[in-house]
Amino acid sequence: MTSNPRSSAAHPALEAVVPAPRPEWRRAFDADPHSQASHSPEWVDGVCAAGGFEDVTRLYETHDGRQLVVPMVRRSYLGGVLSRQGSLPLGWGIGGVISSDPIQPGDLTAIHADLRDQRGVLRTFIGPTARSGATWAAADLPGVKSVRRLCHVLDLDGGFETVWSKRFTSTARTAVRKAYKSGVVVEVDTTGSRLPEYFTLLESSTKRWAQQQHEPLLLSRLRTRSAASLTRYQALAAAVPTRFRLYLAMLDGQAVAGIIVYRGNGTRYTGGAMIKELAGPVRANYLLHRTAIEDACNAGSTHFDFGESGASQGLAVYKTRFGARPEPYRNYVIERLPFTELDRSLRRAVKWAIGFREPADPEKEGSDSRAAG
Repeated sequence: MTSNPRSSAAHPALEAVVPAPRPEWRRAFDADPHSQASHSPEWVDGVCAAGGFEDVTRLYETHDGRQLVVPMVRRSYLGGVLSRQGSLPLGWGIGGVISSDPIQPGDLTAIHADLRDQRGVLRTFIGPTARSGATWAAADLPGVKSVRRLCHVLDLDGGFETVWSKRFTSTARTAVRKAYKSGVVVEVDTTGSRLPEYFTLLESSTKRWAQQQHEPLLLSRLRTRSAASLTRYQALAAAVPTRFRLYLAMLDGQAVAGIIVYRGNGTRYTGGAMIKELAGPVRANYLLHRTAIEDACNAGSTHFDFGESGASQGLAVYKTRFGARPEPYRNYVIERLPFTELDRSLRRAVKWAIGFREPADPEKEGSDSRAAG
């Protein structure tokens, strides 16, 4: 794989190398306290192999010698004349900018300007970490479109004993104890071999979502599988075998709930599913998250990202019971045609046509999610 230096006179503070050299990329990934598994070279390789993308990760060097890496993939059309790219595309993980040095708003302004000026790129999507939200908000990004997001993030400093005693609420601790007393046992898959069991649980969740939202089951299945297909999850688990964790809650020998997390310097929960009538009464999800959080602490993660919370008050309450705090941030889109507005209009039209109802607050005993990365 060859590197192609590109210096832009319009943006003299930055010089880009595409694709990013692996040693510099690895250095940024290892040193950034907020980096997640999806920022790693191996993850991007997995995305390219499973999704038919090309690695166009960008290494920028500032005038004062700092290096910034933007993990990015691209899909080309018409023989490469036109393309769309993402850091990372929706459903393929968290992207944005990582660095071994502090990232400044001015850095993001210059990166945005460079991406905006790329020829033939119809659309560039950037989905940064929640913890970088304030830095992105302070950057000058003329012409960019943005979508508000909300994550809940748990600090892991002090180790698990501190997290358990000081940050978990009494409600969460009581629920964990109930799960133990009810006979729930957590089993951990680090290879992806048990993902079919997880997808059986996901089918149960999908049926429940369809009923709650007054959505045809076929449409609900299509939406779920567009973000969470078995082949995609297996490919990503294989790409980062030391970072993948599937936690399954077993009751009387049957999987009743499961969550998937990936480890970087930060650990991220990417999705969950359950058989509600079996997992709910025994508080299985609380024990799953308790186990995953303890493992993240033992692995040296700086934080545990509970993933997208949306506008669900119930989901937010569930996450705060573990001590997670809300972290507002935005996704960003640079595009030459109004794809974002067209997508929103089509989604509104479909929801109106089927009488779609926004889901009620999730059950107190846990959560499940369609999130993929």
